[in-house]
Amino acid sequence: MVSEIKLGLCNPREPVYLYVNQGEIDGEKYVWYHYDNQQDRKIPVQQRGLTGYVTELRVTTKEFRGRDNKRLNIHVSADELYVVRTGIETNFAKTFLLAASQVQDFSKPLILAATPGKENVVFCRLYDPATKTRISREWNPNADWEGIIQDIQSKLDCNSEPFPEAEDYTDKLALVS
Repeated sequence: MVSEIKLGLCNPREPVYLYVNQGEIDGEKYVWYHYDNQQDRKIPVQQRGLTGYVTELRVTTKEFRGRDNKRLNIHVSADELYVVRTGIETNFAKTFLLAASQVQDFSKPLILAATPGKENVVFCRLYDPATKTRISREWNPNADWEGIIQDIQSKLDCNSEPFPEAEDYTDKLALVS
């Protein structure tokens, strides 16, 4: 996943936030969407799978309707930077966490698939894109979710590459006079 880094001015990539929620807009059904702030509207995402490298899990809190809601942000590096955002108590979050707890090597890409259930329920299915096999773990409603998140994050931290030192780029720098 190492690519050449161009030094100089650029337009930094902003993450694409994908929100997990089953719905329908103008007859178009979806299980996740991204939000267009400029147009103040949901944009349905038709693809049910996202293939990329899971790089980080982050739990955040946001006030909604007068109470604090915890959200799970799943950071995925792919053609863009994606942040899959879902409530920490949702079936999507829990099925993702159970499956991801079975992954030993996060340096390989995964497929996160949003799968509709009944009514507003969305599940996460995790796949190995190389073998096309599903990664799963038996459902456990009483799992230690915080412990699972910490375990996954520690595996992610072990797979992250250290930031290269500036001297590693000296051969790519050109002197300008």
